[in-house]
Amino acid sequence: MDLGRIKIAFIAGCLGQGGAERQLFYIVRTLTEVGASIRVLSLTQGEYWEHRIRELGVPVIWVGQQQSRLTRVRRILRELRAENPDIIQSQHFFCNFYAAIAGRILGITEIGAIRSNVHYEMESNGRLMGKLLLRLPRFLAANSRRAIELARHWAVATDRLYYLPNAVDSERFQPRPRVPNGVIHVLAVGSLLKLKRFDLFLDAIAANRSEHRLPIRARIVGDGPERDNLERQAAERGLAPESLEFAGLSASMNDHYSWADMLVLSSDWEGTPNVILEAMASGLPVVATAAGGVPEIVDHGVTGFLVPCGDSVCLTEAIRRLCESPETRCAFGASGRKQVLERHSCSVLRDRLSELYRMVLPCPR
Repeated sequence: MDLGRIKIAFIAGCLGQGGAERQLFYIVRTLTEVGASIRVLSLTQGEYWEHRIRELGVPVIWVGQQQSRLTRVRRILRELRAENPDIIQSQHFFCNFYAAIAGRILGITEIGAIRSNVHYEMESNGRLMGKLLLRLPRFLAANSRRAIELARHWAVATDRLYYLPNAVDSERFQPRPRVPNGVIHVLAVGSLLKLKRFDLFLDAIAANRSEHRLPIRARIVGDGPERDNLERQAAERGLAPESLEFAGLSASMNDHYSWADMLVLSSDWEGTPNVILEAMASGLPVVATAAGGVPEIVDHGVTGFLVPCGDSVCLTEAIRRLCESPETRCAFGASGRKQVLERHSCSVLRDRLSELYRMVLPCPR
C-alpha cells in the first residue's frame, strides 16, 4: 500500500507523557515521513506531545472544550467534514466511541484502540460502556496478542482485530558504555499507581540489600498519587535516600538508562510497556512480572527474567541473580537490543501500518 496517498485523522484522549501518546508520535512521524496527510484531534490541549507533533508539521486540533460526549462528537464531525479523511483512528480505548460514531455518520472507516489487557480497560470505563467501546468500532488495533485473545473472549471477531506492536526509537535509545564502580544500579519507571506495585519493588530492593548484602542503589522515575505512601514505605524498609532515589517525572530517559544496570517492572496490569522496549534498546536486561503483553517482549532467560505477578520473593531472587552475574546482564542486554531491532523498530512500524490500512480500507465508504 502507498502510505503517501492516505489521509488519516487520529483522535487522542490526551497528549501527555504516557505510553499511548509516545506511540502516537511514532506513528504520526512514520506516516509523515512517507508523505501521508495527517491531523490529530485531541480532547486536551497544551500537553507534552502536542508540541512535538506540531513540529512535524501536523495540525493538532483541540476538540475537548466541553465534557459532553454529544458536543464533542459534533465538534469532531465538523473538523472531519472539512478534511474528509480515508481513516479515523482512535489512540485511546475511551476514544473508540468518538471514532466509531464519527465513522458511522460520515461513512469513513474507523479503527479503535486497545492499549492494555481489555479487562483493565473495561473495568476503568464501566462494564456497559467498556463493552460498547470494545464492540462498536469496525476494526481494532491492539498492541499485544494477549489483548487480542481477550477481545476474542468478549466476542470480537478475529477479522476485526489487528496486532500493532509498540515501536521504539532505536536510534535515540542505544547502549552506552557503563563504567563499573562496585555499585549495581536498579531502575524502575512508571506512574506511581497501586496497580504498578512499586511496593513489591521496594520489598525486593530492601531484601537484596539487607539479606543478601548486595551493593544496590535504586531509582524510581515517575510520579503519581502513591508517591507519599511509597516514600513512607521506603523509610519503613530502611531504604535511605542514598540507597533509593525518587527522581520524579523525566522528559528525557536516556540519562536514566545510561545510569542503570537493569530495569525492573513489578506491575499487576500492563499492555505492552514502552519502558521495557526503551530499556532493551538501551542494552539493559529486564526483570518483569508476567503482566499483560510483557511475556511477548521479554524472552525469559534470553533478554531478562519473568516472575509471577505479586510475588516479591521471586522478584527479589531474579534481581539477585542479575546483580551477581555481570556476564548474564551483558548477554541479556545484547539479546534485548537485537530483539528490539528485529521486532519493534520504526521501520517495522511502517510495514505494520501499511498492512493495517490495507486490511481496513476495502471497508465500504
